[in-house]
Amino acid sequence: MLNVFEAIRPEPTALAGIAHATLASAADGLRQLSVWRQIVAPGAATPPHSHHCDEVVLCVSGWGEVHAGGQARRFGADAVVVLPRGQVHQLFNIGPLPLEVIGIFGSTPVATLLPDGQAIQLPWAT
Repeated sequence: MLNVFEAIRPEPTALAGIAHATLASAADGLRQLSVWRQIVAPGAATPPHSHHCDEVVLCVSGWGEVHAGGQARRFGADAVVVLPRGQVHQLFNIGPLPLEVIGIFGSTPVATLLPDGQAIQLPWAT
């Protein structure tokens, strides 16, 4: 199967300050990969969470801070954030403009868990 299509713009979600678009997943014929595009509003953050797969976050624009493993690291456009499988992390928008990121996951669908291991019911298809 070969798919070529225009990437969709992220839409607001039930998670405050987070707009999301799933760019590629099992619905597109993938077996081991998912790609998400998210925009995080100024002052907003993802909930603390982890995944059952590796994640790579590419920062397209804005300024963010990732908290993981007891550390906090700031990043900006063109930065790459590497998050190993099972690592609890949280992304914050620390700038005055929207933070736009592309998330690449080594799984489809993507299981997303709270720090206590409880599954988060995401308001989008993964």
